[in-house]
This record gives sequence, structure tokens and C-alpha cells, in this order.
Amino acid sequence: MVANAPLITNDAVVLGLLALILGLVFYTSTSKNSACQKFYKYVPALLMCYLLPSFLNTFGIVSAEVSQVDEVAKYFLLPACLVLLTLSIDIKAIAGLGSKAIIMFLTGTVGVVIGGPIALLIVSAIWPELIGVTGPEAVWRGMAALAGSWIGGGANMLAMKEIFEADGKIFTIMVTVDIVVANLWMAVLLYIAANHKAIDAKSGADTSGIDKLIADVEAFDKEHRRTPELKDFMLIIAIAFGAAGVAHFAADLLVPFFQQNFPELKKFSLHSKLFWIIVLVTSIGLTLSFTKVRRLESVGASKVGSSFLYILVATIGLHMDITQIAEAPKYVVIGLIWMAIHVILLFAVGKFIKAPIFYLAVGSKANIGGAASAPVIASAFHPSLAPVGVLLAVLGYALGTYMAWICGQLLRIIGS
Repeated sequence: MVANAPLITNDAVVLGLLALILGLVFYTSTSKNSACQKFYKYVPALLMCYLLPSFLNTFGIVSAEVSQVDEVAKYFLLPACLVLLTLSIDIKAIAGLGSKAIIMFLTGTVGVVIGGPIALLIVSAIWPELIGVTGPEAVWRGMAALAGSWIGGGANMLAMKEIFEADGKIFTIMVTVDIVVANLWMAVLLYIAANHKAIDAKSGADTSGIDKLIADVEAFDKEHRRTPELKDFMLIIAIAFGAAGVAHFAADLLVPFFQQNFPELKKFSLHSKLFWIIVLVTSIGLTLSFTKVRRLESVGASKVGSSFLYILVATIGLHMDITQIAEAPKYVVIGLIWMAIHVILLFAVGKFIKAPIFYLAVGSKANIGGAASAPVIASAFHPSLAPVGVLLAVLGYALGTYMAWICGQLLRIIGS
């Protein structure tokens, strides 16, 4: 055994530890125990899913360089996760929300895409060392990963991390930025939700469509909900890993083709196998959403996908070194400016089209928070509206891969 070898090198044991950590976090975060409730009121469960595995790496119990668990998660669970999170999208239902809801959602997306490069330009005037770096530690690479989170969600963030090859240090910092800045905005939106009637009355927004929407959502949910059976879970697994297998097969053909015929496209990630896998599984998931396969959502397809997602989150945590988080404040400034651009654009467009504040709030969180928090904000307006948050968040998952990649290319131009 080498001098600096970790205490645990067996990946079966590593995976078991990560599973136990995730189980502990989910058990305590949903516990009725007052101490647990107080703790998770201030410390998000997602942060613990990143942070606890980082202790294993920081204190030499597990080594991210030695373990291959993250490679398995990256190439098998990530594609399967993306398929399951996108196949449930209901284009017709989203269109039924009305044009203003879609406009506000897309405005939020545009705010993230342009806000990142603008924020990097502004902050680089104060800290010029943030640009001009081309290696895996480059700030722009970490911001590209954050764009994935702020347009789609955790799966998209992890996908962008791999596509743009951000190293563990800058990714850890951007996870911290994500948690700090997104939670601040979450608090503001909860305040808005508590006062939405007064805000809409003052702006003159027409909210009659939302009342009809509440009734429609309740009826749809009651009609399609059922108890899942074993065959349902087997079908979910078949679709998830079957689509991932197809994507791997196609990527094995596409990568050599582009390497041989279009070498100049390497800078756009077209020589990356993972890039093609992610794009392909997202496209497969969207295609399946127009078929009967979408009915798997009624038996928990997205929940299975989310379980894969949290395993991914834990494996990424193994690359964290908690001693490096002290450098985060500088980057929080970038996040605050980035978020401010997103918010200002939303309010400007919302005022122009007189959109109900509900559409602004949910459209924003469907981008920034994804399926984890968009339903929370939606239900803060009315419990029956939670599925609306899910619908828009799923649309965010679908767009996240594509739009975050565009944002990443803009960041690359500015930051490298």
C-alpha cells in the first residue's frame, strides 16, 4: 500500500457509504424531530448530500482519484437520470398554461444565459485573474456548470461539469454559490407568494386563468394517479438504461467521425463522448414524452431518476475539499450579479406583458431551482399548483442541456 493511500479503496464499500449517507440525509431532513427540523431550516438537504461525502475525501477515508464510483455514475446513472426526468414532459399541458407562463419561463432562461457572461465581465474588472485561464480550474468552466443548475437542475449541472471539464475545486465553489444565492432568491419568492394578491392587484394582471388551471391540475392528477407495481419499475429501468445504451452506441460512432472530419469543432465539445451521450439521452427523453411511455411518470419515473441524481451528487461530493470553500465569497459576488440580471429581466418583461406574479415566480424557480423547489414556490401560491411547478421544471430539464451549453460557450469566449 502506498504512503498516501486512502483508508477505503474497495468501491463496493465506497458506494455503500454513499448510500448510507444519502439515506441518513433524507431520513433526518423529513424527520418530525424538532432538532432535525431546525437544522434543515438553515442547512439545505442538498448541501449535506454534497458536504458529507466531502469529509470522506478531505480526511483521507476515500480518495476521489482512486475510486471509480463517480465514473460509473457519470456514464450510466447520469444518462438514465436525464431520460427519466425529460420523458414526463407534457408539451400540451405546458402550452395550456398560457403564453405568459411560457414567456416568463423562457425570459428566466435567457436571463441566465446572458447573465453569466455579463457577470463575469463585470467582476473581472475588479479581479482580472478570474479570466484568461484555460485549464480545468478556469472560473468560466465552473460557471458553465452553474448555468446547468440554474436552467435545468442538478443533473444538468453535473452534465455541464463533465462536458466543460471543470475540476473539483471550482465545481465545489460553484455549488456553494448555487446554494447561497439561490436560497436568498427563494426567500424573496416565498415573501412574494405570501403577498401575491396585492402585487397582482397593483399591476393589473389577469389571474382568472390561474383559477381554471387549479381545477384542471387537480382533475388530471386524480385521474392518472395509481399505485406502482413491480412491472412499472422494471419498465422504468428498461427505458432509462436502454436509452442510455443507445446513446453510448451512437456516441461511439459520432466521436471518431467528428475527430477525423471536423477537428476544429473540438472547442465546442463535439469530440466529447459524454457531450453526445447527454444530448442524445435528452433528445430521446423528449421524443418519448410524445408517446405512451410518458405515462410512466404516474408511477414514479421522475422519482427513480431523482434517486440516480442524488447518487451522482454524492459521488461529486467525493471530489470536494472543504478547506477550499474559504475562497467562495469572491465568487458569490458573481452569483449575486448573475441572479440580479435574471431577476431584473423577469420583472421588466413581466411588467410589460402584465403577467401574474405566479408566472414570474414559478418561471424563475423552474430555471433556478428545478424540480426541487419550483413545486414549493408553486404550492406557496396554492397547493394544487405544485404540479405546474413540476411541469415547468421538467421543461427546464429539457432545455438545460442545450441552453447551458450555449451559456458555457459564451463564458468560454469571455473567460479564456
